[in-house]
Amino acid sequence: MGGVASSVAAKFAFFPPSPPTYEVVTDSETGLVTLSRFPHRENVEVLRLPTRRGMEIVAVYIRYPMASSTLLYSHGNAADIGQMYELFLELSFHLRINLLGYDYSGYGQSSGKPSEQNTYADIEAAYKCLEDNYGAKEEDIILYGQSVGSGPTLDLAARLPHLRAVVLHSPILSGLRVLYSIKRTYWFDIYKNIDKIPLVNCPVLVIHGTSDDVVDCSHSKQLWSLCKEKYEPLWLKGGNHCDLELFPEYIAHLKKFVSTVEKSPSKRNTLKKSTDNFELSRRSTDCFEASRNSTNQREKPRHSTEKLRSKDRMSSNIEKLEKLKLSFNLTEKSRRSLDCLQKSRKKTDQLESTRKSVDRLDRVQAA
Repeated sequence: MGGVASSVAAKFAFFPPSPPTYEVVTDSETGLVTLSRFPHRENVEVLRLPTRRGMEIVAVYIRYPMASSTLLYSHGNAADIGQMYELFLELSFHLRINLLGYDYSGYGQSSGKPSEQNTYADIEAAYKCLEDNYGAKEEDIILYGQSVGSGPTLDLAARLPHLRAVVLHSPILSGLRVLYSIKRTYWFDIYKNIDKIPLVNCPVLVIHGTSDDVVDCSHSKQLWSLCKEKYEPLWLKGGNHCDLELFPEYIAHLKKFVSTVEKSPSKRNTLKKSTDNFELSRRSTDCFEASRNSTNQREKPRHSTEKLRSKDRMSSNIEKLEKLKLSFNLTEKSRRSLDCLQKSRKKTDQLESTRKSVDRLDRVQAA
């Protein structure tokens, strides 16, 4: 059963464009390598990188003059670097950074087939290229993972203690959690981001659209709550899964984030305290917080006036949650496909997140 479920999750995870949106062209006279759809640029290199699993992946490296940071971009599940090329150029220009984007095995003109383990080898090859070919240091690299790309991004970030930063763009909690509302991690699940995010030591920016009908925004909110070093998240109202780059707040918030993480550690610590204070003030208005299943840790008692609420009020809240839990469980049993999940998600995720999130609890109490 585990193998079948893992295979199903993988099928929903990988959608390489077919046919690929580009060809790799080598000029016979100059030896220049380019992507077929785009003219040669002096600051852009097209690369073929070998991986430890025997594949050869295609990557593009964009150089920005005097850049102090390099962005390693892992794209989403239905794109290749031919589609991402112009966005890569814009990000490099507006953020004033070097950027390396790559195609996973089986995507674009990269060899092999897409799989979870292959993507881990793919991002390692791209990271090694930054170190060996361009002299980038770990502390100057920002990992950027979009959608499925959050999987290899967090897997690598959890193993690199001195990264400059991580950006998660419409990330997933895990592969199976996109399809089913499960409360524990199974061994056959793929991209167990929920278990890896607590191991990341650098600042993490999370970006998600509130109207995402592919990966619900609750995935990002839970990942953000588990970050060691939180940065102000960006929840784009009305944003869907594949249009966040069109919002003006997107690039503005990214610029602010890059500017912040490029500062000295002491200045970054000042920002971290400010974010922590924001989190504490947000929690101070809550009556109580449901224990997090992912960490199985109890919070210390809150020293706030909310603890003085009457037992009757507390009992009323608990009764509400029990009714919601019963309703949610009945709804959850009726799910049989991804389509059904997407149609009912707006109702069921609101109920599930009520039990797990302080923010959503306030809405239930106010109802």
